[in-house]
Amino acid sequence: MTLNSPARRRLAAGALLAAATMLVTTACGGGDAGGDKGNKGAAGFNAAVNKVANASDKKGGELKFIASQEADSWDPQRGYYGFVWDFARYYTRQLVTFKAEPGAASTELVPDLAAEAPQISADGLTYTFKLRDGIAWEDGKAITSKDIKYGIERIWAQDVISGGPIYLQQVLDPKKTYTGPYKDTSADKLGLKAIETPDDKTIIFKLPVANSDFLQMLAMPAASPVRQDKDTKAQYGLKPFSSGPYKFESYTPNKAMKLVRNDKWDQKSDTIRKALPDKISVTFTTNADDMDNRLIEGEYDVDLNATGVGQAARAKVLQQHKENADNPQTGFIRYAVFPQTVIPNIECRKAIIYAADSKSLQTARGGPQAGGDIATNMLPAGVKGSDIKADPYGKLGGKPDLAKAKEALTKCGQPNGFKTTIAVRNNKPIEIATAESLQQSLKAVGIDAQIDQFDGAQTNGIIGSPTVVKQKNYGIIIMGWGADFPSGQGFLQPLVDGRFILPSGNNNFSELNDPAINGLFDQALKETDPNKAGELYKQINTKVSEHAVYLPFTHEKNIIWRSSRLTNVYTADAYNGRYDYASLGVK
Repeated sequence: MTLNSPARRRLAAGALLAAATMLVTTACGGGDAGGDKGNKGAAGFNAAVNKVANASDKKGGELKFIASQEADSWDPQRGYYGFVWDFARYYTRQLVTFKAEPGAASTELVPDLAAEAPQISADGLTYTFKLRDGIAWEDGKAITSKDIKYGIERIWAQDVISGGPIYLQQVLDPKKTYTGPYKDTSADKLGLKAIETPDDKTIIFKLPVANSDFLQMLAMPAASPVRQDKDTKAQYGLKPFSSGPYKFESYTPNKAMKLVRNDKWDQKSDTIRKALPDKISVTFTTNADDMDNRLIEGEYDVDLNATGVGQAARAKVLQQHKENADNPQTGFIRYAVFPQTVIPNIECRKAIIYAADSKSLQTARGGPQAGGDIATNMLPAGVKGSDIKADPYGKLGGKPDLAKAKEALTKCGQPNGFKTTIAVRNNKPIEIATAESLQQSLKAVGIDAQIDQFDGAQTNGIIGSPTVVKQKNYGIIIMGWGADFPSGQGFLQPLVDGRFILPSGNNNFSELNDPAINGLFDQALKETDPNKAGELYKQINTKVSEHAVYLPFTHEKNIIWRSSRLTNVYTADAYNGRYDYASLGVK
Protein backbone atom coordinates (compact mmCIF):
# COMPACT_ATOMS: atom_id res chain seq x y z
CA MET A 1 0.00 0.00 0.00
CA THR A 2 0.16 1.04 -0.51
CA LEU A 3 1.93 3.67 0.60
CA ASN A 4 4.00 9.88 3.88
CA SER A 5 4.78 13.24 5.14
CA PRO A 6 4.05 12.92 8.83
CA ALA A 7 1.52 14.73 10.83
CA ARG A 8 -0.90 14.05 13.60
CA ARG A 9 -4.17 12.72 12.28
CA ARG A 10 -7.13 13.48 14.46
CA LEU A 11 -10.57 12.00 14.20
CA ALA A 12 -12.94 14.97 14.27
CA ALA A 13 -16.70 15.19 14.44
CA GLY A 14 -17.23 18.89 14.76
CA ALA A 15 -14.77 19.00 17.65
CA LEU A 16 -11.40 17.39 18.23
CA LEU A 17 -11.41 14.09 20.04
CA ALA A 18 -8.25 13.81 22.09
CA ALA A 19 -8.65 10.10 22.71
CA ALA A 20 -8.64 9.44 18.98
CA THR A 21 -5.57 11.52 18.20
CA MET A 22 -2.64 9.64 16.76
CA LEU A 23 0.15 9.59 14.23
CA VAL A 24 -0.56 8.60 10.64
CA THR A 25 -0.09 9.16 7.05
CA THR A 26 -0.29 6.25 4.95
CA ALA A 27 -3.99 5.86 -3.79
CA CYS A 28 -17.39 20.99 -15.03
CA GLY A 29 -18.29 20.50 -18.46
CA GLY A 30 -16.56 17.76 -20.43
CA GLY A 31 -13.86 18.50 -22.98
CA ASP A 32 -13.76 16.92 -26.39
CA ALA A 33 -12.19 13.52 -27.05
CA GLY A 34 -9.00 15.12 -28.29
CA GLY A 35 -8.22 16.62 -24.92
CA ASP A 36 -6.56 19.98 -24.33
CA LYS A 37 -3.94 20.20 -27.08
CA GLY A 38 -2.52 23.58 -26.20
CA ASN A 39 -2.31 23.06 -22.46
CA LYS A 40 -3.80 26.52 -22.14
CA GLY A 41 -4.71 27.56 -18.66
CA ALA A 42 -2.14 25.39 -16.92
CA ALA A 43 -1.83 26.46 -13.31
CA GLY A 44 1.98 26.62 -13.10
CA PHE A 45 4.88 24.53 -11.78
CA ASN A 46 4.12 23.10 -8.34
CA ALA A 47 0.79 24.95 -8.32
CA ALA A 48 -0.91 21.85 -6.88
CA VAL A 49 1.74 20.87 -4.32
CA ASN A 50 0.06 21.20 -0.92
CA LYS A 51 -2.42 23.75 -2.29
CA VAL A 52 -5.45 23.79 -4.60
CA ALA A 53 -4.96 24.58 -8.28
CA ASN A 54 -7.95 25.58 -10.45
CA ALA A 55 -10.47 25.44 -7.62
CA SER A 56 -13.96 24.61 -8.85
CA ASP A 57 -17.06 22.71 -7.78
CA LYS A 58 -18.50 22.49 -11.28
CA LYS A 59 -19.82 19.04 -12.13
CA GLY A 60 -19.71 17.15 -15.43
CA GLY A 61 -17.34 15.75 -18.01
CA GLU A 62 -15.12 12.70 -18.11
CA LEU A 63 -11.98 12.46 -16.00
CA LYS A 64 -9.45 10.42 -17.98
CA PHE A 65 -6.76 8.42 -16.20
CA ILE A 66 -4.02 6.44 -17.94
CA ALA A 67 -1.75 3.90 -16.25
CA SER A 68 1.20 1.67 -17.09
CA GLN A 69 0.58 -0.46 -13.98
CA GLU A 70 -2.64 -2.37 -13.36
CA ALA A 71 -4.01 -2.65 -9.85
CA ASP A 72 -2.90 -5.55 -7.73
CA SER A 73 -6.67 -5.79 -7.17
CA TRP A 74 -9.68 -3.44 -7.18
CA ASP A 75 -11.15 -5.59 -4.40
CA PRO A 76 -10.97 -3.26 -1.36
CA GLN A 77 -9.81 -6.08 0.91
CA ARG A 78 -7.07 -7.16 -1.53
CA GLY A 79 -5.65 -3.95 -2.99
CA TYR A 80 -2.38 -2.73 -1.53
CA TYR A 81 -0.99 -0.38 -4.17
CA GLY A 82 -1.13 3.23 -3.03
CA PHE A 83 -2.89 4.44 -6.16
CA VAL A 84 -5.56 1.79 -5.61
CA TRP A 85 -6.29 3.16 -2.14
CA ASP A 86 -6.64 6.65 -3.59
CA PHE A 87 -8.85 5.54 -6.50
CA ALA A 88 -10.96 3.14 -4.40
CA ARG A 89 -12.62 6.09 -2.69
CA TYR A 90 -14.73 6.51 -5.82
CA TYR A 91 -16.58 3.27 -5.07
CA THR A 92 -15.88 2.47 -1.40
CA ARG A 93 -16.48 4.17 1.92
CA GLN A 94 -15.20 3.48 5.43
CA LEU A 95 -16.23 4.37 8.96
CA VAL A 96 -13.55 7.06 8.99
CA THR A 97 -11.49 8.57 6.21
CA PHE A 98 -9.06 11.38 5.46
CA LYS A 99 -10.05 15.00 5.17
CA ALA A 100 -10.32 16.39 1.64
CA GLU A 101 -7.60 19.03 2.08
CA PRO A 102 -4.15 19.63 0.54
CA GLY A 103 -0.87 18.61 2.12
CA ALA A 104 -0.60 17.74 5.79
CA ALA A 105 -4.21 18.80 6.48
CA SER A 106 -5.30 15.70 4.55
CA THR A 107 -3.97 13.49 7.32
CA GLU A 108 -6.78 14.41 9.70
CA LEU A 109 -9.25 11.59 10.15
CA VAL A 110 -12.94 12.51 9.95
CA PRO A 111 -16.16 10.47 10.09
CA ASP A 112 -17.34 8.93 6.81
CA LEU A 113 -19.92 6.15 7.19
CA ALA A 114 -19.85 6.93 10.91
CA ALA A 115 -22.14 9.70 12.07
CA GLU A 116 -19.54 11.01 14.49
CA ALA A 117 -16.36 10.13 16.32
CA PRO A 118 -16.46 6.77 18.12
CA GLN A 119 -16.85 6.26 21.82
CA ILE A 120 -13.54 4.79 23.02
CA SER A 121 -13.26 3.05 26.35
CA ALA A 122 -10.76 4.32 28.89
CA ASP A 123 -8.55 1.26 28.40
CA GLY A 124 -8.48 1.77 24.61
CA LEU A 125 -9.96 -1.67 23.95
CA THR A 126 -13.52 -0.86 22.86
CA TYR A 127 -14.58 1.39 19.96
CA THR A 128 -18.30 2.03 19.40
CA PHE A 129 -19.56 3.67 16.20
CA LYS A 130 -23.01 4.82 15.12
CA LEU A 131 -23.69 4.95 11.37
CA ARG A 132 -24.97 7.92 9.39
CA ASP A 133 -28.44 8.10 7.94
CA GLY A 134 -28.83 7.89 4.16
CA ILE A 135 -25.84 5.64 3.37
CA ALA A 136 -26.77 3.22 0.59
CA TRP A 137 -25.45 0.63 -1.81
CA GLU A 138 -25.64 1.12 -5.57
CA ASP A 139 -29.02 -0.71 -5.64
CA GLY A 140 -30.47 1.60 -2.98
CA LYS A 141 -30.35 -0.81 -0.02
CA ALA A 142 -29.05 0.71 3.21
CA ILE A 143 -25.47 0.00 4.24
CA THR A 144 -25.58 -1.70 7.64
CA SER A 145 -23.16 -2.44 10.43
CA LYS A 146 -23.27 -6.10 9.35
CA ASP A 147 -22.04 -5.13 5.87
CA ILE A 148 -19.04 -3.40 7.44
CA LYS A 149 -18.33 -6.38 9.67
CA TYR A 150 -18.59 -8.82 6.77
CA GLY A 151 -16.25 -6.71 4.62
CA ILE A 152 -13.64 -6.69 7.38
CA GLU A 153 -14.07 -10.44 7.96
CA ARG A 154 -13.01 -11.07 4.36
CA ILE A 155 -9.45 -10.12 5.38
CA TRP A 156 -9.28 -13.46 7.23
CA ALA A 157 -9.85 -15.39 3.96
CA GLN A 158 -6.21 -15.16 2.93
CA ASP A 159 -6.43 -18.45 1.04
CA VAL A 160 -9.00 -16.89 -1.31
CA ILE A 161 -8.42 -13.12 -1.40
CA SER A 162 -4.80 -12.59 -0.41
CA GLY A 163 -2.64 -9.55 -1.02
CA GLY A 164 -4.18 -6.76 1.04
CA PRO A 165 -3.08 -5.35 4.41
CA ILE A 166 -3.75 -7.65 7.34
CA TYR A 167 -3.46 -5.13 10.17
CA LEU A 168 -7.07 -5.60 11.27
CA GLN A 169 -6.63 -9.35 11.42
CA GLN A 170 -3.48 -8.94 13.50
CA VAL A 171 -5.12 -6.48 15.89
CA LEU A 172 -8.58 -8.02 16.28
CA ASP A 173 -7.60 -11.70 16.20
CA PRO A 174 -3.88 -12.07 16.95
CA LYS A 175 -4.27 -15.78 17.73
CA LYS A 176 -6.07 -16.36 14.39
CA THR A 177 -8.99 -18.18 15.95
CA TYR A 178 -11.44 -16.99 13.27
CA THR A 179 -11.41 -18.84 9.95
CA GLY A 180 -12.95 -16.16 7.74
CA PRO A 181 -16.48 -15.84 6.32
CA TYR A 182 -16.06 -18.55 3.68
CA LYS A 183 -15.33 -21.16 6.35
CA ASP A 184 -17.58 -19.59 8.98
CA THR A 185 -20.02 -22.19 10.34
CA SER A 186 -22.42 -19.63 11.84
CA ALA A 187 -25.67 -19.16 9.95
CA ASP A 188 -25.09 -15.48 9.17
CA LYS A 189 -21.35 -15.89 8.43
CA LEU A 190 -20.62 -13.14 10.96
CA GLY A 191 -18.80 -15.20 13.54
CA LEU A 192 -15.86 -12.90 14.27
CA LYS A 193 -16.27 -12.29 17.99
CA ALA A 194 -14.11 -9.14 18.09
CA ILE A 195 -16.79 -7.18 16.18
CA GLU A 196 -20.34 -6.84 17.47
CA THR A 197 -23.36 -5.49 15.56
CA PRO A 198 -26.19 -5.13 18.10
CA ASP A 199 -28.30 -3.33 15.49
CA ASP A 200 -27.94 -2.17 11.88
CA LYS A 201 -26.70 1.28 12.93
CA THR A 202 -24.18 0.24 15.61
CA ILE A 203 -20.81 -1.49 15.29
CA ILE A 204 -18.52 -2.25 18.22
CA PHE A 205 -14.87 -3.32 18.00
CA LYS A 206 -13.29 -5.14 20.94
CA LEU A 207 -9.52 -5.30 20.82
CA PRO A 208 -7.71 -7.92 22.91
CA VAL A 209 -4.77 -5.53 23.18
CA ALA A 210 -4.82 -1.75 22.66
CA ASN A 211 -3.28 -0.46 19.43
CA SER A 212 -2.54 3.23 19.05
CA ASP A 213 -3.06 3.13 15.27
CA PHE A 214 -6.40 1.30 15.21
CA LEU A 215 -8.39 4.17 13.69
CA GLN A 216 -5.85 4.43 10.88
CA MET A 217 -6.60 0.80 10.02
CA LEU A 218 -10.31 1.54 9.86
CA ALA A 219 -9.58 4.27 7.29
CA MET A 220 -8.06 1.76 4.87
CA PRO A 221 -10.09 0.34 1.95
CA ALA A 222 -9.68 -3.03 3.68
CA ALA A 223 -12.26 -1.81 6.23
CA SER A 224 -14.83 -1.11 3.50
CA PRO A 225 -18.25 -2.74 3.70
CA VAL A 226 -19.02 -5.66 1.39
CA ARG A 227 -22.55 -6.97 1.09
CA GLN A 228 -22.64 -10.69 1.58
CA ASP A 229 -25.06 -11.41 -1.29
CA LYS A 230 -22.81 -9.47 -3.69
CA ASP A 231 -19.51 -11.09 -2.64
CA THR A 232 -18.02 -12.99 -5.59
CA LYS A 233 -14.96 -13.97 -3.53
CA ALA A 234 -11.80 -14.10 -5.68
CA GLN A 235 -13.67 -12.43 -8.55
CA TYR A 236 -14.92 -9.47 -6.52
CA GLY A 237 -12.16 -7.17 -7.80
CA LEU A 238 -13.59 -7.45 -11.32
CA LYS A 239 -16.74 -5.57 -10.29
CA PRO A 240 -16.93 -4.39 -6.68
CA PHE A 241 -20.41 -3.42 -5.52
CA SER A 242 -20.33 0.31 -4.85
CA SER A 243 -20.92 2.14 -1.60
CA GLY A 244 -19.43 5.35 -3.02
CA PRO A 245 -20.39 8.03 -5.56
CA TYR A 246 -19.41 5.95 -8.61
CA LYS A 247 -20.03 2.39 -9.76
CA PHE A 248 -18.35 0.10 -12.26
CA GLU A 249 -19.85 0.29 -15.75
CA SER A 250 -17.18 -1.80 -17.48
CA TYR A 251 -13.77 -3.30 -16.79
CA THR A 252 -11.41 -5.32 -18.96
CA PRO A 253 -8.23 -6.10 -16.98
CA ASN A 254 -5.06 -4.61 -18.46
CA LYS A 255 -7.10 -2.68 -21.03
CA ALA A 256 -9.72 -0.26 -19.74
CA MET A 257 -12.15 0.59 -16.97
CA LYS A 258 -15.06 3.00 -16.77
CA LEU A 259 -16.97 4.23 -13.74
CA VAL A 260 -20.25 6.14 -13.90
CA ARG A 261 -22.30 7.94 -11.28
CA ASN A 262 -23.97 5.86 -8.60
CA ASP A 263 -27.43 7.47 -8.52
CA LYS A 264 -28.15 5.92 -5.10
CA TRP A 265 -25.28 7.83 -3.49
CA ASP A 266 -26.46 10.89 -1.59
CA GLN A 267 -24.15 13.89 -1.25
CA LYS A 268 -25.93 14.75 2.02
CA SER A 269 -24.53 11.53 3.54
CA ASP A 270 -20.96 12.18 2.35
CA THR A 271 -19.02 15.24 3.47
CA ILE A 272 -15.76 14.06 1.86
CA ARG A 273 -16.21 13.18 -1.81
CA LYS A 274 -17.01 15.92 -4.29
CA ALA A 275 -18.07 13.57 -7.13
CA LEU A 276 -17.48 16.22 -9.79
CA PRO A 277 -17.02 14.24 -13.07
CA ASP A 278 -19.91 12.40 -14.70
CA LYS A 279 -17.61 9.59 -15.80
CA ILE A 280 -14.19 8.32 -14.76
CA SER A 281 -12.19 6.25 -17.23
CA VAL A 282 -8.88 4.43 -16.97
CA THR A 283 -6.82 3.22 -19.91
CA PHE A 284 -4.06 0.70 -19.22
CA THR A 285 -0.95 0.55 -21.38
CA THR A 286 2.32 -1.34 -21.21
CA ASN A 287 4.28 1.49 -22.84
CA ALA A 288 5.15 4.09 -20.21
CA ASP A 289 6.86 6.42 -22.71
CA ASP A 290 3.79 6.39 -24.94
CA MET A 291 1.69 7.11 -21.85
CA ASP A 292 3.75 10.22 -21.10
CA ASN A 293 3.40 11.45 -24.69
CA ARG A 294 -0.37 10.97 -24.62
CA LEU A 295 -0.57 12.94 -21.37
CA ILE A 296 1.47 15.77 -22.88
CA GLU A 297 -0.76 15.78 -25.97
CA GLY A 298 -3.80 16.25 -23.76
CA GLU A 299 -5.42 12.91 -24.54
CA TYR A 300 -5.49 12.02 -20.82
CA ASP A 301 -5.54 14.01 -17.60
CA VAL A 302 -3.58 12.07 -14.96
CA ASP A 303 -1.16 9.16 -14.62
CA LEU A 304 -3.10 6.95 -12.23
CA ASN A 305 0.07 5.35 -10.84
CA ALA A 306 1.66 8.76 -10.13
CA THR A 307 5.15 7.30 -10.45
CA GLY A 308 6.36 10.31 -12.41
CA VAL A 309 7.18 11.30 -15.96
CA GLY A 310 9.77 8.96 -17.47
CA GLN A 311 13.22 9.94 -18.66
CA ALA A 312 12.27 10.14 -22.34
CA ALA A 313 9.65 12.84 -21.76
CA ARG A 314 11.11 14.56 -18.71
CA ALA A 315 13.15 17.21 -20.51
CA LYS A 316 10.20 18.11 -22.75
CA VAL A 317 7.91 18.48 -19.75
CA LEU A 318 10.33 20.64 -17.75
CA GLN A 319 11.39 22.79 -20.71
CA GLN A 320 8.13 23.19 -22.64
CA HIS A 321 5.28 22.31 -20.27
CA LYS A 322 6.60 23.02 -16.79
CA GLU A 323 3.34 24.78 -15.91
CA ASN A 324 1.62 21.38 -16.08
CA ALA A 325 4.04 19.67 -13.68
CA ASP A 326 4.30 19.16 -9.95
CA ASN A 327 7.32 17.86 -8.03
CA PRO A 328 6.12 16.56 -4.65
CA GLN A 329 7.80 14.41 -2.05
CA THR A 330 6.07 11.06 -2.17
CA GLY A 331 6.92 9.51 1.19
CA PHE A 332 8.13 6.38 -0.63
CA ILE A 333 11.49 4.72 -0.22
CA ARG A 334 12.76 2.90 -3.31
CA TYR A 335 15.04 -0.01 -2.54
CA ALA A 336 16.40 -3.46 -3.24
CA VAL A 337 15.51 -6.26 -0.85
CA PHE A 338 17.37 -9.57 -0.46
CA PRO A 339 15.33 -12.73 0.24
CA GLN A 340 17.23 -14.70 2.86
CA THR A 341 16.09 -18.01 1.38
CA VAL A 342 18.12 -17.16 -1.74
CA ILE A 343 21.05 -15.28 -0.15
CA PRO A 344 21.18 -16.67 3.40
CA ASN A 345 24.69 -15.45 4.24
CA ILE A 346 24.63 -11.96 5.76
CA GLU A 347 28.14 -11.17 4.51
CA CYS A 348 27.09 -11.89 0.92
CA ARG A 349 24.22 -9.44 1.39
CA LYS A 350 26.56 -6.84 2.88
CA ALA A 351 28.78 -7.22 -0.18
CA ILE A 352 25.90 -6.15 -2.40
CA ILE A 353 25.20 -3.11 -0.22
CA TYR A 354 28.82 -1.97 -0.14
CA ALA A 355 29.32 -2.55 -3.88
CA ALA A 356 26.24 -0.57 -4.89
CA ASP A 357 26.85 2.87 -6.40
CA SER A 358 24.28 5.07 -4.67
CA LYS A 359 24.85 8.06 -6.95
CA SER A 360 24.36 5.92 -10.04
CA LEU A 361 21.19 4.45 -8.56
CA GLN A 362 19.88 7.94 -7.79
CA THR A 363 20.67 9.02 -11.35
CA ALA A 364 18.91 5.95 -12.76
CA ARG A 365 15.81 6.96 -10.85
CA GLY A 366 15.92 10.48 -12.31
CA GLY A 367 18.39 12.40 -10.17
CA PRO A 368 17.65 14.54 -7.11
CA GLN A 369 14.58 16.21 -8.65
CA ALA A 370 12.87 13.33 -10.44
CA GLY A 371 14.29 10.54 -8.28
CA GLY A 372 14.81 11.93 -4.80
CA ASP A 373 17.49 12.15 -2.13
CA ILE A 374 19.80 9.20 -1.44
CA ALA A 375 18.32 6.97 1.26
CA THR A 376 20.46 5.09 3.77
CA ASN A 377 18.00 3.26 6.03
CA MET A 378 14.42 2.01 5.98
CA LEU A 379 12.51 4.61 8.01
CA PRO A 380 11.39 7.71 6.08
CA ALA A 381 11.31 11.28 7.34
CA GLY A 382 8.22 12.16 9.31
CA VAL A 383 7.87 8.84 11.05
CA LYS A 384 8.72 9.04 14.75
CA GLY A 385 12.08 7.34 15.27
CA SER A 386 13.35 8.25 11.83
CA ASP A 387 16.87 9.52 11.29
CA ILE A 388 17.45 9.90 7.55
CA LYS A 389 21.12 10.71 8.20
CA ALA A 390 21.77 7.39 9.93
CA ASP A 391 24.13 5.75 7.46
CA PRO A 392 25.33 2.34 8.69
CA TYR A 393 26.85 1.34 5.34
CA GLY A 394 28.30 4.71 4.30
CA LYS A 395 25.98 5.32 1.33
CA LEU A 396 25.43 9.09 1.64
CA GLY A 397 28.76 9.77 -0.07
CA GLY A 398 27.29 8.23 -3.20
CA LYS A 399 30.28 6.03 -4.00
CA PRO A 400 30.64 2.26 -3.62
CA ASP A 401 33.08 0.87 -1.07
CA LEU A 402 34.72 -1.87 -3.10
CA ALA A 403 37.25 -2.73 -0.40
CA LYS A 404 34.52 -3.49 2.14
CA ALA A 405 32.51 -5.33 -0.51
CA LYS A 406 35.44 -7.63 -1.27
CA GLU A 407 36.11 -8.12 2.42
CA ALA A 408 32.48 -9.17 2.91
CA LEU A 409 32.70 -11.56 -0.06
CA THR A 410 35.70 -13.23 1.51
CA LYS A 411 33.83 -13.60 4.80
CA CYS A 412 30.87 -15.17 3.04
CA GLY A 413 33.12 -17.70 1.33
CA GLN A 414 32.74 -16.20 -2.16
CA PRO A 415 35.92 -14.15 -2.65
CA ASN A 416 35.45 -14.06 -6.41
CA GLY A 417 31.76 -13.17 -6.25
CA PHE A 418 28.63 -15.20 -6.89
CA LYS A 419 25.64 -15.41 -9.22
CA THR A 420 22.13 -14.26 -8.44
CA THR A 421 19.07 -12.78 -10.14
CA ILE A 422 17.55 -9.33 -9.88
CA ALA A 423 13.74 -9.37 -10.13
CA VAL A 424 12.15 -6.22 -11.55
CA ARG A 425 8.68 -5.37 -12.88
CA ASN A 426 8.65 -5.29 -16.68
CA ASN A 427 6.32 -2.28 -16.87
CA LYS A 428 8.46 0.04 -14.75
CA PRO A 429 11.24 1.57 -16.91
CA ILE A 430 12.72 3.44 -13.94
CA GLU A 431 12.95 0.24 -11.93
CA ILE A 432 14.54 -1.54 -14.89
CA ALA A 433 17.10 1.28 -15.18
CA THR A 434 17.75 0.94 -11.45
CA ALA A 435 18.30 -2.81 -11.82
CA GLU A 436 20.74 -2.20 -14.68
CA SER A 437 22.66 0.34 -12.59
CA LEU A 438 22.92 -2.10 -9.70
CA GLN A 439 23.91 -4.93 -12.04
CA GLN A 440 26.75 -2.84 -13.45
CA SER A 441 28.15 -1.80 -10.06
CA LEU A 442 28.06 -5.38 -8.73
CA LYS A 443 30.21 -6.56 -11.63
CA ALA A 444 33.13 -4.63 -10.14
CA VAL A 445 33.38 -7.18 -7.31
CA GLY A 446 32.48 -10.26 -9.33
CA ILE A 447 28.78 -10.49 -8.43
CA ASP A 448 26.99 -11.68 -11.56
CA ALA A 449 23.41 -10.46 -11.25
CA GLN A 450 21.16 -11.41 -14.14
CA ILE A 451 18.00 -9.35 -14.57
CA ASP A 452 14.61 -11.04 -14.83
CA GLN A 453 11.80 -8.70 -15.89
CA PHE A 454 8.64 -10.31 -14.55
CA ASP A 455 5.04 -9.40 -15.37
CA GLY A 456 4.28 -6.38 -13.21
CA ALA A 457 0.58 -7.22 -13.28
CA GLN A 458 1.34 -10.51 -11.50
CA THR A 459 3.36 -9.11 -8.62
CA ASN A 460 1.39 -10.86 -5.85
CA GLY A 461 1.85 -14.31 -7.35
CA ILE A 462 5.50 -13.86 -8.34
CA ILE A 463 7.60 -11.84 -5.90
CA GLY A 464 4.65 -12.01 -3.48
CA SER A 465 5.11 -15.79 -3.31
CA PRO A 466 8.12 -16.88 -1.22
CA THR A 467 8.01 -20.26 -2.98
CA VAL A 468 8.26 -18.67 -6.43
CA VAL A 469 11.01 -16.29 -5.27
CA LYS A 470 13.15 -19.23 -4.18
CA GLN A 471 12.39 -21.25 -7.31
CA LYS A 472 13.43 -18.36 -9.54
CA ASN A 473 16.57 -17.62 -7.48
CA TYR A 474 15.51 -14.01 -6.91
CA GLY A 475 18.31 -12.86 -4.64
CA ILE A 476 17.54 -9.19 -5.26
CA ILE A 477 14.07 -7.67 -5.70
CA ILE A 478 13.61 -4.05 -6.82
CA MET A 479 10.61 -2.47 -5.10
CA GLY A 480 9.32 0.54 -3.21
CA TRP A 481 7.12 1.25 -0.21
CA GLY A 482 5.16 4.13 1.25
CA ALA A 483 3.70 4.34 4.73
CA ASP A 484 0.25 2.86 5.19
CA PHE A 485 0.15 5.48 7.96
CA PRO A 486 3.24 7.32 9.27
CA SER A 487 4.25 5.32 12.25
CA GLY A 488 6.77 2.54 12.46
CA GLN A 489 3.85 0.16 12.38
CA GLY A 490 2.39 1.77 9.28
CA PHE A 491 5.67 1.69 7.38
CA LEU A 492 7.93 -1.06 8.68
CA GLN A 493 5.75 -3.80 10.09
CA PRO A 494 4.54 -5.34 6.78
CA LEU A 495 8.14 -5.35 5.55
CA VAL A 496 10.05 -6.77 8.50
CA ASP A 497 7.74 -8.39 11.07
CA GLY A 498 8.02 -12.15 10.64
CA ARG A 499 4.33 -12.61 11.43
CA PHE A 500 3.51 -10.76 8.20
CA ILE A 501 5.17 -13.34 5.93
CA LEU A 502 2.39 -14.64 3.65
CA PRO A 503 2.32 -17.50 1.11
CA SER A 504 0.84 -15.15 -1.50
CA GLY A 505 0.66 -11.39 -1.61
CA ASN A 506 3.68 -11.26 0.68
CA ASN A 507 5.46 -7.92 1.24
CA ASN A 508 8.12 -9.15 3.68
CA PHE A 509 10.22 -10.23 0.70
CA SER A 510 13.36 -10.74 2.79
CA GLU A 511 11.38 -13.11 5.03
CA LEU A 512 12.97 -11.43 8.01
CA ASN A 513 11.68 -13.08 11.18
CA ASP A 514 13.69 -11.85 14.13
CA PRO A 515 11.95 -12.45 17.50
CA ALA A 516 13.64 -9.34 18.89
CA ILE A 517 12.16 -7.18 16.12
CA ASN A 518 8.74 -8.79 16.46
CA GLY A 519 8.82 -8.19 20.21
CA LEU A 520 9.76 -4.53 19.80
CA PHE A 521 6.73 -4.08 17.53
CA ASP A 522 4.51 -5.52 20.27
CA GLN A 523 5.91 -3.00 22.74
CA ALA A 524 5.56 -0.07 20.34
CA LEU A 525 1.95 -0.86 19.42
CA LYS A 526 0.86 -0.54 23.05
CA GLU A 527 2.72 2.73 23.55
CA THR A 528 0.31 5.69 23.46
CA ASP A 529 3.11 8.27 23.67
CA PRO A 530 4.28 8.74 20.03
CA ASN A 531 7.76 9.81 21.12
CA LYS A 532 8.27 6.71 23.24
CA ALA A 533 6.91 4.56 20.42
CA GLY A 534 9.34 6.32 18.10
CA GLU A 535 12.28 5.24 20.21
CA LEU A 536 11.18 1.62 19.82
CA TYR A 537 10.79 2.00 16.05
CA LYS A 538 14.26 3.51 15.93
CA GLN A 539 15.60 0.35 17.57
CA ILE A 540 13.73 -1.78 15.06
CA ASN A 541 15.14 0.21 12.16
CA THR A 542 18.67 -0.22 13.51
CA LYS A 543 18.19 -3.99 13.81
CA VAL A 544 16.81 -4.15 10.25
CA SER A 545 19.98 -2.45 8.98
CA GLU A 546 22.10 -4.91 10.94
CA HIS A 547 20.42 -7.83 9.14
CA ALA A 548 21.54 -6.38 5.77
CA VAL A 549 18.35 -7.36 3.96
CA TYR A 550 17.64 -3.94 2.41
CA LEU A 551 19.54 -1.56 0.16
CA PRO A 552 17.61 1.73 0.15
CA PHE A 553 18.03 3.85 -3.00
CA THR A 554 16.08 7.09 -2.63
CA HIS A 555 13.53 9.04 -0.65
CA GLU A 556 11.37 9.44 -3.70
CA LYS A 557 10.32 12.61 -5.48
CA ASN A 558 8.37 12.54 -8.74
CA ILE A 559 7.59 14.95 -11.54
CA ILE A 560 3.89 14.30 -12.10
CA TRP A 561 1.67 15.58 -14.92
CA ARG A 562 -1.49 17.59 -14.39
CA SER A 563 -3.61 18.32 -17.47
CA SER A 564 -4.93 21.84 -17.97
CA ARG A 565 -8.47 20.43 -17.86
CA LEU A 566 -8.13 19.39 -14.23
CA THR A 567 -9.89 21.37 -11.55
CA ASN A 568 -9.73 21.21 -7.77
CA VAL A 569 -6.36 19.46 -7.97
CA TYR A 570 -3.91 19.20 -5.08
CA THR A 571 -1.39 16.78 -3.57
CA ALA A 572 -2.28 15.14 -0.28
CA ASP A 573 0.09 13.72 2.31
CA ALA A 574 -2.58 11.12 3.13
CA TYR A 575 -2.03 9.65 -0.34
CA ASN A 576 1.76 9.75 -0.43
CA GLY A 577 1.95 13.01 -2.36
CA ARG A 578 -0.46 11.91 -5.10
CA TYR A 579 -3.37 14.07 -6.10
CA ASP A 580 -6.53 13.53 -4.08
CA TYR A 581 -8.41 11.68 -6.81
CA ALA A 582 -11.84 11.87 -5.16
CA SER A 583 -11.72 15.69 -5.28
CA LEU A 584 -10.72 16.09 -8.95
CA GLY A 585 -12.94 17.64 -11.58
CA VAL A 586 -12.48 18.58 -15.24
CA LYS A 587 -13.25 21.73 -17.21
